[in-house]
Amino acid sequence: MNATIRIGDVEVARIGLGTNRLRHTSENEAFVREAVAAGVRMIDTAHTYTGGDSEATIGAALSPMPGELIVATKGGYAAGHGRPEVLRGQVEESLRRLRVDSIPLYYLHRVDPETPLEDSLGALKESQDAGLVRHVGISEVTVDQIERARRVLPIAAVQDHYNLVERKYEGVVDHCEREGIVFVPFFPLRQLPSGPLDEIADRHGATPAQVALAWLLRRSPAMLPIPGTLSVDHLRENLAALDLELDEAEFTALR
Repeated sequence: MNATIRIGDVEVARIGLGTNRLRHTSENEAFVREAVAAGVRMIDTAHTYTGGDSEATIGAALSPMPGELIVATKGGYAAGHGRPEVLRGQVEESLRRLRVDSIPLYYLHRVDPETPLEDSLGALKESQDAGLVRHVGISEVTVDQIERARRVLPIAAVQDHYNLVERKYEGVVDHCEREGIVFVPFFPLRQLPSGPLDEIADRHGATPAQVALAWLLRRSPAMLPIPGTLSVDHLRENLAALDLELDEAEFTALR
């Protein structure tokens, strides 16, 4: 199993860090720096997370941003926020909070029911052409929406809800693998099942969370989970799943 994956010209570890609970404190700034020191190379945030604190904390902790790091953020979460003028404003705000001239990866957070997908992504293409955004992704989307998006601009990553229990986007995972698109499952550790998961964890001397992450990594080479935590110990535990190999019987028992 490959422990790394490429986003554009940057190779990152296949387990990242979700930051939807990150408040702007000196302790959390230190945590972000420790996460990078521990080996995290993909940090996921969004314009909406903790009212902008998540982005601001990452920017304060990491400025100037290391070149080998992908910080991904998102805009356009609420209805009406996919309008081009709103997205442009949110890109500018994220640039300021992250203290960067160019955002490594920027997702359309949700397809706006009030705005054609092509219009929203057209605004992000303008930002990409201007150098404000390097790569573009989309979140909570179907295969059809991915292909509509790719007619506007290249899509580097797709972020959908997916884990051992939530399998709605099985087809999207397979499509991303075929098309060379990174698949980023959010909430990868939510509602972990018991039974076989606990038995396999005991067999490996691992935690159920580590086994759940190892299952995702084996499920597809396109997979890059982003479990959220504010604990350095939990972060290191998550990263250790990169070294956990499940055999075929274990993988099948969980699938």
